[in-house]
Amino acid sequence: MSTLPVYRWRLAPEGLATFRQVRAMGLRPGGQPVAAQLERPRRRRGPLVAYLYRIDRAKPVRPMTAAKRAALDRANAARRICPECRRDVGYRIPLSLGMCSPCGYPATSAV
Repeated sequence: MSTLPVYRWRLAPEGLATFRQVRAMGLRPGGQPVAAQLERPRRRRGPLVAYLYRIDRAKPVRPMTAAKRAALDRANAARRICPECRRDVGYRIPLSLGMCSPCGYPATSAV
């Protein structure tokens, strides 16, 4: 088993990028293995770790199909419906609360 090269924060060589950086370029890793690891030190805990991919091996992002767009729209709409009052509240229901704000905090919303 080979060990990944580890670079410190902001010291990675040209040609390597994190997943988010690759996506911002309109690319995807495309099944390639992780090329290196980036570590950002923290004071009280272990370092933050990000995996780096080779940009030259990245592939273009697949285009969104009509079926994928419709499925994504349905999933986002389902996240906006409160399970208590069954209303579309216009924002994504937080998982920590599990319901809309008026249902979660009835005493504070009746003004």
